This record gives sequence, C-alpha cells and structure tokens, in this order.
Amino acid sequence: MLNLAELQNTSRPKKKIQRVGRGVGSGRGKTSCRGSKGDGSRSGYKRRYGYEGGQVPLYRKLPIRGFTRGRFIKASYAVTFSLIEHNYEDGEVVNMATLREKGLIPRRLPGGIKVLFTGDLTKKVTIEANGFSEAAIRNLEEKKISYTVVE
Repeated sequence: MLNLAELQNTSRPKKKIQRVGRGVGSGRGKTSCRGSKGDGSRSGYKRRYGYEGGQVPLYRKLPIRGFTRGRFIKASYAVTFSLIEHNYEDGEVVNMATLREKGLIPRRLPGGIKVLFTGDLTKKVTIEANGFSEAAIRNLEEKKISYTVVE
C-alpha cells in the first residue's frame, strides 16, 4: 500500500524563463539585450525574416528549383448529400445552374463542384458535377441514382 510519505512528484520541473529588464544585477537589465539606439531597440519593431542589414538576402540569391502545381490548382466547391437531400425533390437535376438558382453555390467557380458523401441521400435525383468522391460514387451506384461527370 502507498503511504502519503512515499509520494513523489513525477512531473517535470517548470523551465525557468529569463526575465529581461529587471535591473542591473540580473544581467539582462537596462537595455534588455536590445543594444542601444536604432530601430531594434524600440518597442513595436519587427525584424523582417531573412533580412541581412541591407545586403541582398540569401533567399534572393539562391535559384528557384523544382515546380509546384499550386498556381494552377482551381478550387472546387463541395456539395454534400445532405445539402442535396434538403434542397431538392425527386426527379430534379442537380447541376451548377440549379445550385446557383437556389443560392447554394457562389457565382464563379473555376474548379466546378465536387459531390461528397456526407449525410444520406434518399431522393432519386440526377446529379451532374465536375467530380465525385469514391464513397459518393459507391453510394450512388448502390442506390441506383444517376450521375454524370461534366468537364
């Protein structure tokens, strides 16, 4: 059995932070490690990342390597099963035009719409979209709901 006298503190000790500006005796007093005069000694000063005192910074000297597709990705808008279930009736067509009419998607969509399997879809609708998640396709095929991929 455990006694009160045998209990030990197993938590790690708190790391002591160095407080600046607390007098000459602290070793971090007076100018508080900021030096004297200039921008860096003032409050509110922010040093730009990679700034080298006016010299051309390293990140501007190095060549750009590789390629990223980030500039060319067109964001698509997610349309869920629950959104379709809530806003459409049996036999209706779900596409960009009808979604826009109902005010469910923004006017401009460079990447189109993508249907996601979130919620439950019981209504027999026809879905025309630019993309479908794998789970959404599986579920649509199980329930025999027609869908087409539009480019």
